[in-house]
Amino acid sequence: MPLVHSEISPEKTQPDAGPQPEAEPQPDVGPQPDASPESMRRVAVASFIGTAIEFYDFYIYGTAAALVLNEAFFPTLDPVNATLASFSTYAVAFAARPIGSVVFGHFGDRVGRKSVLVASLLLMGLSTALVGLLPGYGTLGIWAPVLLILLRFLQGIGLGGEWGGAALLAVEHAPKKKRGLYAAFPQLGPSVGFFAATGVFWLLSAVLSDDAFRSWGWRVPFLLSFLLVGVGLFVRLRISETPVFAKVMDAQEASKVPTLDVLRRYPRELLLGAGGMIVAYGLFYTATTYCLAYATGTLGVSRDTMLGLSLVACLFLAAGTWLAATRSDAAGRRKLILAGAGLAVVWGLVLFPLLDTEQPVLMALALGGALFCMGVVYGPMGAYLPELFGTNVRYSGASLAYNLGGVLGGAVSPLVATRLQSAFGSSSVGWYVSAMAIVSLVCVLALPETRERELT
Repeated sequence: MPLVHSEISPEKTQPDAGPQPEAEPQPDVGPQPDASPESMRRVAVASFIGTAIEFYDFYIYGTAAALVLNEAFFPTLDPVNATLASFSTYAVAFAARPIGSVVFGHFGDRVGRKSVLVASLLLMGLSTALVGLLPGYGTLGIWAPVLLILLRFLQGIGLGGEWGGAALLAVEHAPKKKRGLYAAFPQLGPSVGFFAATGVFWLLSAVLSDDAFRSWGWRVPFLLSFLLVGVGLFVRLRISETPVFAKVMDAQEASKVPTLDVLRRYPRELLLGAGGMIVAYGLFYTATTYCLAYATGTLGVSRDTMLGLSLVACLFLAAGTWLAATRSDAAGRRKLILAGAGLAVVWGLVLFPLLDTEQPVLMALALGGALFCMGVVYGPMGAYLPELFGTNVRYSGASLAYNLGGVLGGAVSPLVATRLQSAFGSSSVGWYVSAMAIVSLVCVLALPETRERELT
């Protein structure tokens, strides 16, 4: 089977856009020759809206975990342990995400990207909406947190299959010299999803009394997922399969067991790619979920103020993501990822000194700077991770690398940060962030540049 950087052999090329074989190498560097600007816009919109909706679903849980789930589902525990229990249910989804990568990646590499993306959206959206209908500990007792963990696990499986498919949808349709640009659209989805999730919580917190918010108001963002799933399905059902994967199916080169092929052929890319993602996850979930709980619980900053600051910080994330992703076509993916990780090493040391001032402007700078660093790393990853793997295992390989990084960087960050802060103070959390950045820096240094590679 051809490696990701190999040329297509003429005898395996089966064009579907025209009778002349010599015209067909064009899909190696981009979409089919008849791909219109309108169809490319549809692909960009579909990849963007899908990830925005799925990450909205994922992030509202993190916000609720920081603000209210400890009281609703773990009222018998002391505040610190209740917060840890709440964050533990949050971490369950990260453990499930590699499973989702294997399951959805298998079918994505064998059946196609489009159908798998529809299935992942349904699983994620319905699991999220059901959290909004789940009675609390006072009604169901111990079954309430058990069912919460189950729904969170299903959320993780759904999201584990989402990102890889959305990134491939954009990258495998894009011209070679614009893969970073088109990959920027699914990479912007988390920024918009986080902004929407935080905005909905901020609005509810502002208009409802504290009792109403804690009683039923926090459920509203989850119930909105019913509507968003419908929107996402409408958009995704209108797109076509990627031309790069269609060539694999035409040549009958689909992998029988994609995950095993990834482990056998691309173990280095898998592990180092996962390591490169650690800092992106660590920065995000430290600066959002943990800092929200820390500032409202330890520093005594109001919930409304912190949610507002999180909205401002999200703009920094979007700016860093778009800037780095679009620049990566000219400057190179690897160079920008290294720059973001290097900046994060420094920013980890100033994050909590700025946050501990309790001055809104400096707190916004602390959170915004952390998310900007995250965006610079995260933006180019939309094209970088898929380019590391061959077409017939690309869904599985890119998804696994992305989500294994989530387990190492995202699942444990709020838990480790809570323990470090309680034992050694807030500065220790900053050192932890810098350590994660160094790990990612070393991993990406060991990987090659990929922007000139062919996708077939």
